[in-house]
Amino acid sequence: MSVPLWLWIATVGGLLALIALDLVIVDRKPHEVTTGEAARWVVFYVAVAVAFGIGVWVFGGHDPGVEFFTGYITEYSLSVDNLFIFMIIMTSFKVPAIHQHRVLLIGILLALAMRSVFIAVGAALIAQFVWVFFLFGAILIWTAVSMIRNKDEDEEYEENALTRWVRKLFPVTNEWHGHKSFVKKDGKRWITPMFLVIVAIGSADLLFAVDSIPAIFGITQEAFLVFTANAFALMGLRQLYFLLGGLVTKLVYLSYGLAVILAFIGAKLFLHALHEYGAVPDWLDINNWVSLGVIIVVLTVTTLASLSKAKKLEAAEQDSSISS
Repeated sequence: MSVPLWLWIATVGGLLALIALDLVIVDRKPHEVTTGEAARWVVFYVAVAVAFGIGVWVFGGHDPGVEFFTGYITEYSLSVDNLFIFMIIMTSFKVPAIHQHRVLLIGILLALAMRSVFIAVGAALIAQFVWVFFLFGAILIWTAVSMIRNKDEDEEYEENALTRWVRKLFPVTNEWHGHKSFVKKDGKRWITPMFLVIVAIGSADLLFAVDSIPAIFGITQEAFLVFTANAFALMGLRQLYFLLGGLVTKLVYLSYGLAVILAFIGAKLFLHALHEYGAVPDWLDINNWVSLGVIIVVLTVTTLASLSKAKKLEAAEQDSSISS
């Protein structure tokens, strides 16, 4: 797939226009995002991503189209699992509801900018060295095993190294000052909790890229598709945060499903590398239609199983309260 410079410029410009639209409409007047408002924006961002994918399919061919949709679904599903971490961070920093949208918007924009660097480096390495597929595959399989092993552990937020470094570097006010990130007190510049939580969200999302970037490179090695799939998934993630809310905690089997997907893509990367070295036959090099089918089936099964279990638990709790 040949991507001219003008298409890169037009795509980035279009994404920036969407962000500006979001800022003007949603964040112009800070407010608590309602479920209905979040639902409309989620539908909007998914529709834009689908329209973009159709454009890739029509003008780039069916293979790049399948790669984009497979990568987008994978990135979006991995992002859903990360929403719980965002909720923990928001609670830890006691972020007022009216400022949560701005925190997520700026934090995710920072993460996308930093992910772009990872994508560029990853694409350059893959273009030069086949063994990078083994490295990415090992990362995904290790992540999949870790997700299953750590599933039952209590998740508590601990500030990462970057957030701790920022806290040491600048004095932090105890109180919020609206949506301001910096204020002056006693002639000295202070940072507010708003700035610190943006750093926490952005750096946390960057850590999530350790599995998501190798995962999408297991689906496509085209940097343009990797970048756009990440961008659309991240842009829709903010509104999904407000739409799902506590529902995320009910998706108890989602981590297991994502672990299966990561392990599958990791195995696909190993097989692809072996195929490039001529060590395995062509039929073992898994195509994108198979990948898309496996991902959709796994996500559907784990989501339905999670919601079924949540419904049974709620029914059991109601029966218990009635009997008591």
